[in-house]
Amino acid sequence: MTTAPGQPPAVRQGLRHPLDPDPARSTKARAVFALGLVAALTGLFVGGVVPATVALQLSRQARREAYASGGFLTGAAWLRQGERLAWIGLGLATVTVVLAVVYGVVRLAEAPYTQDFAPNVN
Repeated sequence: MTTAPGQPPAVRQGLRHPLDPDPARSTKARAVFALGLVAALTGLFVGGVVPATVALQLSRQARREAYASGGFLTGAAWLRQGERLAWIGLGLATVTVVLAVVYGVVRLAEAPYTQDFAPNVN
């Protein structure tokens, strides 16, 4: 590409070392998203706690690797969405457990305190 003298180039070419690796999407980011989705879908059944915990631990590792790669690992959007879904799954599981405890306490409060014997028992 040629330009007129005195004009800046129309397109700036990035200075990249030939031995630099090509940017690649992090596979851990995809795994975090998939686990977060499973956690959000099964959160109401309290089964989402395990995939959500694994997704949050894996996201920490993926963030460290992406930072250490100097920008050659991509997938931050997948990582953010997966973390959000994992937290939603944990929240749904927490709501389910709290509602079950409240229901159990109310049922326990309605129960009689003494043993109910038949009318012919002294």
